[in-house]
Amino acid sequence: MEQSMVTTGLELPGYKIVKNVGVARGIIVRSRSIIGSIGAGLQTIVGGNISLFTELCEKSREDAFELLCEHAEAMGANAIIGMRYDANEISAGVAEVLAYGTAVVVEKA
Repeated sequence: MEQSMVTTGLELPGYKIVKNVGVARGIIVRSRSIIGSIGAGLQTIVGGNISLFTELCEKSREDAFELLCEHAEAMGANAIIGMRYDANEISAGVAEVLAYGTAVVVEKA
């Protein structure tokens, strides 16, 4: 699914929704490696952006987004509206990232 067919809005400009397929989601659970944790710990001493954690978070969101798109396509959708991210810490050093939205079928308006 093209990224242009995914929106945080409730409509997709230039298209009309012809079918609501349901909620689609992509979930990824990641843990920090011991080396990454040590490196990030050193970065916290200096302050500023903790790039190791930023990269981990960005990769997790990217993977969750891809899984969301795959789930929506498997449901028969060609677009996703109302897309959102959510993240939770499951246990120390283990986080869940969830991408979700409403899978829909759209046609050009």
